[in-house]
Amino acid sequence: MLKSLLEEEEPQFVAVFGRRRIGKTYLVRESFNYKFTFEHTGISNSSITPGMRKQAQLDKFAESLNKYGLKTEHISSWEDAFKGLEKVIELSTEPKKVIFIDELSWMDTKNSGLISALESFWNGYATARKEKDIILIVCASATYWMIDNIVNSKGGLHNRLTGQIYLKPFTLSECEELLNSRNIIFNRHQILQCYMIMGGVPYYWSMLNKGMSLPQNIDNLFFKENAPLANEYDNLYAALFRKPDQYITIVEVLSNVGRGLTREEISAKTGIALSGNLSDKLKELENCGFIRKYIPYGYKERNAIYQLIDNFTIFYYKFMCNKSYDEYFWENRINSPEINSWSGISFEKVCLLHIAQIKKALGISGVETSVNAWQCKGDLENGIYGSQIDLLIARKDQVINVCEMKFSEAEYKVDAKFDTAMRHKISDFVSLTKTKYAIYPTLITTYGVLPTSYAGNIQSIITADDLFADVR
Repeated sequence: MLKSLLEEEEPQFVAVFGRRRIGKTYLVRESFNYKFTFEHTGISNSSITPGMRKQAQLDKFAESLNKYGLKTEHISSWEDAFKGLEKVIELSTEPKKVIFIDELSWMDTKNSGLISALESFWNGYATARKEKDIILIVCASATYWMIDNIVNSKGGLHNRLTGQIYLKPFTLSECEELLNSRNIIFNRHQILQCYMIMGGVPYYWSMLNKGMSLPQNIDNLFFKENAPLANEYDNLYAALFRKPDQYITIVEVLSNVGRGLTREEISAKTGIALSGNLSDKLKELENCGFIRKYIPYGYKERNAIYQLIDNFTIFYYKFMCNKSYDEYFWENRINSPEINSWSGISFEKVCLLHIAQIKKALGISGVETSVNAWQCKGDLENGIYGSQIDLLIARKDQVINVCEMKFSEAEYKVDAKFDTAMRHKISDFVSLTKTKYAIYPTLITTYGVLPTSYAGNIQSIITADDLFADVR
């Protein structure tokens, strides 16, 4: 898409956004072979005195203008900064003027006037040029900021974008491709375990060492002295949010409740007032891919549940937060109860991030579906056992797949206990929802199942190999 911009006959304005470390800058630079009429990256404000941030950003922009041929010593406003950019464009002899502004959200300090200056640049200069030769690409890790200020702008940039790219984490299949391209030999079970720790963030995967086993790599990246990702959690949230404390508080509370919490429960547990401010923060965390919002099957919007879904954050709170550990922490705890417990939770989150692959394995890729969860409290007097279903796939063809997700180091044994629990869940669900849909018990596990007398009660079995399907 980016390369095709060079062939367009009208000015192009594209927004690229996605979480930190996802590869946005790399994508843009590779697409244009590192050749730009002008390139600039905003600087993090975390170490700059609040009152000095605007000028620090302007000074950095002035440095970039100087790099591209405009000699200027001082800029005091974003209006002047973009006037300088116009002069750089006038100096260029390239047939297409490719402008790349990275980490735009960092440049938008308090009362900076950045957005109005950008609006003036695009509406009053870039689109007014007779040559129609400008390609403007803006990029930021603060996904919520990009959506609010650029993608869904209510001001002068309303409907001005000609394209947008929401760069999402890699799937299991894409992570496997990345490892193969770097000659790192992991089997799929190891890749799955690695995904349960790092999610699909390419930067983390790029740091794996082909001379080490997976446990050695995890210790090297997270637990050894001066490990490169030991402080990644704090850096991650600080890079995305100007005041990250409340966001971190929300995520920490959600990390303790696997099923998720309602907005009211989050407010009670965090002390954040039940207001639009909390709603905004939940939306921002959702836009950045850290949490998911789902409405339990048969319920209304007001019953929405917010669930932590970011694997790296789950890993951090389970093993790295406020805990002492040695440099061989991961290697020494393989198959420990602590890791086994975490594995089950993290595998569920990997499944929730690969719904398209699950649908393909079920043969329903083209069927309209809604993905839900569901739970109820026990009421034995009325025949309700009390159930929690973490994944329901309700299909337009009047079938509901009730999915159980089980991580296992070998073929999973479907025994009497599992069979009873599944029957109770289906009974509770049918009794309370009054659904007329057919219910298909579905098991998602790593290696398939052992041939037991209860295994035949499972309608569909999906394995880890199915999660590696390429659905692009």
